[in-house]
Amino acid sequence: MTNRNPIQFGTDGWRGLIDRQLTSHNVSLAARAFADYILERESSPKAAIGYDNRRRSREFAEIFAEVLSGAGVRAFLSNQIIPTPALSYAVAAREFSAGAMITASHNPPEYNGVKFKASYGGPFLTEETRKVEERVGATTIRRDTRLVKEVDFRMHYLKRLEQLVDFGSFPDGRVLVDSMGGAGGRIIEEVLERQGFSAHTIFGEPREDFYGRAAEPIEKNLGPLAEILRSDKSMVGLATDGDADRLGVLSENGEWLSAQVTILLLADYIVNVRKEPGALVKTASVTDRLRERFEREGRMVVDAQVGFKYVCEEMLARETAFGCEESGGYGFGAHVPERDGPLAALHFLAAMGAAGARNVSELLEQKRAEMGEVFYDRVDHPYDGDDRATLLPSVSDNPPERVGDYAVERVDKYLDSRGGINGVKFTLEGRARWLLVRVSETEPLVRFYAEGRERDEPKRLLDAGFETLKIKRSDR
Repeated sequence: MTNRNPIQFGTDGWRGLIDRQLTSHNVSLAARAFADYILERESSPKAAIGYDNRRRSREFAEIFAEVLSGAGVRAFLSNQIIPTPALSYAVAAREFSAGAMITASHNPPEYNGVKFKASYGGPFLTEETRKVEERVGATTIRRDTRLVKEVDFRMHYLKRLEQLVDFGSFPDGRVLVDSMGGAGGRIIEEVLERQGFSAHTIFGEPREDFYGRAAEPIEKNLGPLAEILRSDKSMVGLATDGDADRLGVLSENGEWLSAQVTILLLADYIVNVRKEPGALVKTASVTDRLRERFEREGRMVVDAQVGFKYVCEEMLARETAFGCEESGGYGFGAHVPERDGPLAALHFLAAMGAAGARNVSELLEQKRAEMGEVFYDRVDHPYDGDDRATLLPSVSDNPPERVGDYAVERVDKYLDSRGGINGVKFTLEGRARWLLVRVSETEPLVRFYAEGRERDEPKRLLDAGFETLKIKRSDR
């Protein structure tokens, strides 16, 4: 049967506008395809279903569970709003065949979606998602509740956080949390207070509209958190996104800590304090200071395509201590191969304590002396030219010998979910100096990323990237 339904699976499941792409019928189609896929792999499968606080999320989760039940799959439905990492942990810990999370992550509130989780607790890999997509519309949909059971995934997740974190090294100070009206709710505050620490959460009640903010924990969205930090006596600000699988960090003065710096600090803690074994896995857009810092100590550092499912794939392929992406997603090998915002937040606090830092500024001052500064920049450039699909294949087939003032030492190509080239990274002479160019699969954008050795170098490399691709820069 031909699939004419508006279900477009991307790098992390399916997202779309509520009541347009995300309708009861289309959710049912996705659920039945998901059921068919896992039924072909197991004779008596069981699946976990979670949901966030977006409009219709609970309803869509119930539909999903009922379609699974109608297909003969035992469906364990969360009895409340939960973060995506809580669902992911439940899938792995309770040995579910797979899981589905109703969420659109950090997308605007008019969006919703479905994330698929494999038995290991991480995102479906490309091939698994493709197999679900192939089955959309292939089987008759039936709904019933006979195999649906509501369960509490949240409490098991809280207990898991308490098992994973070294609270004995925590600093003595107040923690300010911004859940951004998302599914993280008061989880970080609750864990900290159960352990005897002081914490307060703003925007801690999940809301469909995220209190009028984009639920993405990046600098431009964290004004309320920064403002409170500048006037109270908290030692750190921690923010999680709409489904709490990403983390943003602010200093006690309300200053943004870039994800690149946060990555270095977390990696240093995981490797040098916790002594976790295994590789460090990063997306190609993450600072090569990570490589510079840890490869000389014999630690393998692996580059992956941008998107956490590619980090997950590398984490599954080898023993891994830490996985990370430039957008604020951090995963830990001692847990599951999945982004986890609350766990990353708690590990960050432990890193502060282990360093003897009373606040973020003290931690930064100490660690910059050891690891140096990160000089990084990025431009998302609107581009709808007819040659958008051929830009990167062309430059990868005939790569330049130089980008700007620097010789090209290596060219790496990255493929999209359908095998096309959607990313090219030029590693340049000198350590931690590179340019990455990516073409969006879903939007008319070309993304340029650059890291250099001096403060103004990334901007020069970005300009050189536009020249290399012969694209006129319109943001100047």
